[in-house]
Amino acid sequence: MIGFGYDVHRLESGRKLILGGILIDENFGTIAHSDGDALVHAVMDALLGAAGLGDIGEHFPDTDQRFKGADSMLMLDEVLQMITSNGLEVVNIDTLIQLEKPKLKHFKDKIKINLASRIGIDAARINIKAGTNEKMGFIGRSEGIGVFAVCQLRKI
Repeated sequence: MIGFGYDVHRLESGRKLILGGILIDENFGTIAHSDGDALVHAVMDALLGAAGLGDIGEHFPDTDQRFKGADSMLMLDEVLQMITSNGLEVVNIDTLIQLEKPKLKHFKDKIKINLASRIGIDAARINIKAGTNEKMGFIGRSEGIGVFAVCQLRKI
């Protein structure tokens, strides 16, 4: 089973940027109902999609105050529980983070290891790619971040 996920958030000064549970920047980050971890949100959407379990908006609506400022890694734990309850496990995850700044070169391995540890798979089964939007569009103007994720699940 294959799933696809996408998440986007606006960016502004005075906010934290968290990706894959790792603090990237303390002074320029996402505007969101939860902690705004766009990478984890895209991964959750991909996992839910592959399992045929809807999307993160259904399970973690931004209208629910329980999720205000929520740690996305804890939400990921809930999604992983749903997947295993349905007799499935993660085979691999591939992601693409589109962000003009900061550059993520020095964070990619930390993010990968953190996600792999949380999901319970070998880090070699997760790929984190990062690129800019060549200064085009809302991402290129540093107004937002976009993340794509694809995953494969299999029956246990």
